[in-house]
Amino acid sequence: MQNKSHNPTAHLTPADIEQLGKELDAIRDRVVASRGERDAAYIRRVIATQRKLELGSRAVLLFSLFPPAWVVGTAGLAVAKILENMEIGHNVLHGQWDWMRDPKIHSTTWEWDSVSPADQWKHSHNELHHTYTNVIGKDNDLGYGIMRVDEDQRWHPMHLGQPLWNFVNACFFEYGIAAYDLELGRNLKKGRHRNPEFRARARAVGRKIRRQVLKDYVLHPLLSGPSFLSTLAATFTANLVRNLWTHSVIMCGHFPSGVETFARNSIEGETRGEWYLRQMLGSANISGSRLMHVMTGNLSFQIEHH
Repeated sequence: MQNKSHNPTAHLTPADIEQLGKELDAIRDRVVASRGERDAAYIRRVIATQRKLELGSRAVLLFSLFPPAWVVGTAGLAVAKILENMEIGHNVLHGQWDWMRDPKIHSTTWEWDSVSPADQWKHSHNELHHTYTNVIGKDNDLGYGIMRVDEDQRWHPMHLGQPLWNFVNACFFEYGIAAYDLELGRNLKKGRHRNPEFRARARAVGRKIRRQVLKDYVLHPLLSGPSFLSTLAATFTANLVRNLWTHSVIMCGHFPSGVETFARNSIEGETRGEWYLRQMLGSANISGSRLMHVMTGNLSFQIEHH
């Protein structure tokens, strides 16, 4: 991921780094102060658009025995699911819209269209990943426990198969994230599967999976009557497209060449400015159109997001 002999911050003095922190804090304060009705109208408009698109697509899939209806309904449902996960769910669960104090669009009440329960995702993502971005041994997002993405990560024979693990993970990404949030591999390896806290969290994941499966693969296909099987296939395809898209966005924003990783001891006594600098060096942006930015949940601006 990085050239270990190159230090991109060598030209910065401690005073430079602290000044950087102050300037970024000032930018954040200006952005926070500027939030208002225009922003609230935007997220409500996006949510309304997403729900209409999903409802319309599911209505079209009632006639999914006809190939044109299947194609249109599947494409619309895939886009609706991407919007819900990326531009809406991810950002709402980050608390990005909590300032509105709208109980329907709040990080404490929102439950997204994913098998990973919102509260577990918020812990692993908001609290751990964003705090310890790219710190080896602290940020589990570095390879998600199944891939070795940096030379300083310990090598295991299983990493020989990581192109396959990564492909399977991409296809079923929401399930991979649910297992990741549970730290399933680590807890099973260390015999913590009998721990009451782990069992409670695992049951919560199981309940969420059942709800998602019933909604996507039982209820909606049944409503299609004779189009049951074609609607089932359409829903599976839409989820597959959503998973592949989400996985691609996250991989491109976190693991491309040039992104830096950090040793555990490097964050001891870390200042605000140093934390900002680590976020900037540990993420990468993606260029594209305005539509592409919306479809990524603006995670194309991964550096600013962090």
